[in-house]
Formats: sequence, structure tokens, C-alpha cells
Amino acid sequence: MKKKCIGKISEKDKALFRESVGIITPVDSSQNAQLNIQKTKPFAAQRAADEEAVLKETIMLPPDTEILMESGEEIYFRRNGVSQQTIRKLRRGYWKVDGSLDLHGYTRIEAKEILVNFLSTSIRNRHRCVRIVHGKGLGSKNREPVLKKKIVGWLRYIDSVMGFCQAPPTNGGSGATIVLLKSNKKNTL
Repeated sequence: MKKKCIGKISEKDKALFRESVGIITPVDSSQNAQLNIQKTKPFAAQRAADEEAVLKETIMLPPDTEILMESGEEIYFRRNGVSQQTIRKLRRGYWKVDGSLDLHGYTRIEAKEILVNFLSTSIRNRHRCVRIVHGKGLGSKNREPVLKKKIVGWLRYIDSVMGFCQAPPTNGGSGATIVLLKSNKKNTL
């Protein structure tokens, strides 16, 4: 094993160092107290990417037929452990809607991608309640709500979705769905 020899630095090396560093001006120590250094919260980018990938994968599953509704029926879903009273509160606007997504004019494939991104962002921002506007299907073939049925099926497979219901008339009625997300601070997809 070789020993490292720490000796004097040659004048040539000193000159090269000074040339590469340039002119140095000492900082006044009284200026250090005036620096405002803002710390940013750490963000687990890989975890967010993994969670979004899981969300995309689960949303590809076929929708559960029991949730698909006949035309005119009001939709709702609640996960095991969520009370009927919670859905009643959701329907009555107990929670402030933290974010809204309008999917009018999008295809099913586009809507799925946009929905995944919207929910990922909402979950990361710890939103409790969001609204998804899907339309009533008045502009579609046979005047049926195509996106509504798809979205309702997709939402059931997302663990962070505690429940959802048709929006009240003031928030879109049967053309929108209000979604209740998990409230804990470690909300995940």
C-alpha cells in the first residue's frame, strides 16, 4: 500500500489553480445573517412514478358490472368501512371540492390518461375531495354517457378512492362525479 505524500504545492500548480478559480472576493460575515435559504420539502420521485404506474395498471382492469348503472339511476360507491352517512355528506357537499377535472370532448383512452394524472396530482397534494366532469352523454351516439360508465368503473380500483357519488345539481348533477379520497397524510395510489 502506497503512502500518500502531502508535500508543498509547486508554484506552477498554484498559478494554475488561481487561473482556473479567478478573482475571489471575501464575503462579509455580516451578510451571512441576511441570507434567506428556503428548504424545499423532499419529494420521492420514484415512489410517485411507481404509484402512478400501479394506478395505470389497475385502471386497465375491466369495470365491475355491478357498479355500471342503467340510464337515469344515480351512481355511488363506498369502500368497505366507509359509512353510508359519509356518502350522504359527500352528496350534500360537506367537503370542499379541492380540484376539478373536465373530460368533455376526450376519447376513452385520452380520458383514462388524464384521469390518472389528475388523481396522482390530487393524491400527492393531499386533496380530500375532487370533482370529475364527464358529461351526460348528450353529444354521444345513442345519447348515452360513455365516459361516465368508464370512469365509475375505473375509480373502484383505486385504493385511495374511499367513495364517490353523483354531483349535486349545482356541481354538474348527473354529468359529474364527486370523489372522496383518503384523508391520511400518507395518501398513496
